[in-house]
Amino acid sequence: MPTGTSSSEPPLTVRRPRPGPPAKPEDLRRAQHRQQLLRTELSRVRTAAAAWRNGLGVLLAGLVGFGLIKGRSDVSTLTPAAAIVVGILLLLALLAGAMGALWLLRASFGRPSVVTVGLLPPGPVSEHQEALASARGLRRGIAATIACAALLVGAVGITWYGPPRAEPALLVNTGTGSVCGSVAGVSAGILMLETADGENSIWLDSVLGMRPVDSCP
Repeated sequence: MPTGTSSSEPPLTVRRPRPGPPAKPEDLRRAQHRQQLLRTELSRVRTAAAAWRNGLGVLLAGLVGFGLIKGRSDVSTLTPAAAIVVGILLLLALLAGAMGALWLLRASFGRPSVVTVGLLPPGPVSEHQEALASARGLRRGIAATIACAALLVGAVGITWYGPPRAEPALLVNTGTGSVCGSVAGVSAGILMLETADGENSIWLDSVLGMRPVDSCP
């Protein structure tokens, strides 16, 4: 059998890259600007992360202080359903605030870990990867902190304007009928009840029985 290259096959041609056009001054300036951006992007991201962390911290501190000073300070004065909603919102706000703080700290100071020297990429590549991770942590931290602030505002709003818990009422049975209302006071043998029709005064001598009720019929 014949061996070797068949005479019918075309000879292989080797293509060599040709030099491109010479660089123009704007190309050199663009390359220098790009190199400068890559060299400083990590420090710029971390500076921005520190500024965002401080600003969002002040915002949250102001919201917490405002919520403690104004409005109701005890959720027990709310209805059980409203109190449960406030508790859920506060728990979600705590989780969102904790995650936002961790992400902002990650963006500001990096990850607290030790990297094997042999696995480190080249310097510019390593700094670029760290800048991308810090920017991603900054975006997540901002979103989580804003969510925390929104949840806090919702919880404080419910404590301000939520439905109050109904006060315990007293059902008083007299010889002429029954009167139900909240106790306004007792003075000189007279029991004063706040009823739906206004304040009602009842002589204690005429009371045949009384019992507490959750709400008036």
